[in-house]
Amino acid sequence: MVKRIKHSLEYLIDKSSQKKTSEAEENLLNDFASNEYQNSNWDDDSMGSSFEASKNIYENIQLRIEKKKTFNPFIKYMAAASILFLVGLGFFYKTGVSAEKQLTFKTSSIPKSIQLSDGSKIYLAANSLFQYPEKFGGEHRNVSLLKGNAFFEVAKDKKHPFIIQSGAIKTRVVGTSFHIQLSKSKCEVIVVTGKVNVSSKGQSVDLVPTEGALFEGNKLTKQLAEKSHLVNWYTTDITLNETTLKQVITILQYKYGVEFQYTDEKVLAAPLTVFIKKDASLESILDQINYITNLKFKIYGEIVKVN
Repeated sequence: MVKRIKHSLEYLIDKSSQKKTSEAEENLLNDFASNEYQNSNWDDDSMGSSFEASKNIYENIQLRIEKKKTFNPFIKYMAAASILFLVGLGFFYKTGVSAEKQLTFKTSSIPKSIQLSDGSKIYLAANSLFQYPEKFGGEHRNVSLLKGNAFFEVAKDKKHPFIIQSGAIKTRVVGTSFHIQLSKSKCEVIVVTGKVNVSSKGQSVDLVPTEGALFEGNKLTKQLAEKSHLVNWYTTDITLNETTLKQVITILQYKYGVEFQYTDEKVLAAPLTVFIKKDASLESILDQINYITNLKFKIYGEIVKVN
């Protein structure tokens, strides 16, 4: 019965977002959502922010229907009402087990790291956003990379798989280390140690060290990783000997969460040797590149331009 109710809610929300509902169906949705939302009790201490929960469910619904629409009040409390209603039926929680309180970890202009309750360490690039539970509970260790890039050192626990949602893809491990790079148009996973499974939209690939997965244009593909990608850039000094400017820019984009813009792609082939200290600022590295190449890289917020 619960699955049937959940399916009906998703079906009507999907239909409403496409403006295909009849007046009677739209009234039914509004009446049900308003009634459930107004009469439900939400415990912020054990269940987290009701707004964040409803917003996350709405975003997941949008990913399923692959359309971006305005977050309107009806959908907001419809999503909240959905989970509250299903919680009441015991869909999300087992008796005696409280919800995992969700926390967020955000970086600004410099990378930072955090250790989770299970001992896993997450190294977050600049301009990134990560969501995780205060304490893991249940069968899986679920977290989300909401924006930017990160390096994961996951504590081994075969009984409780570690699952990362990043955009439209899901990465599943039990204990390993790997990169995830998330942008508006694509998501990439690069394995450094251990085994990783990456899946999205009915597609799935298994990865081992030196392999990566790229999700772009709704297609998931396996590929070989660049040697310079197989380290933790956040804890290790990196020396790039006789490499190209393109390779240097790629690593800087991942580590500092910035986008490079240039008009002449010929500059990307320029050979150079660069030393990137683990705690160096982006400005100091760009000064080094400017000196070597006689180019002029300048930072404009999250954009780096070659002038």
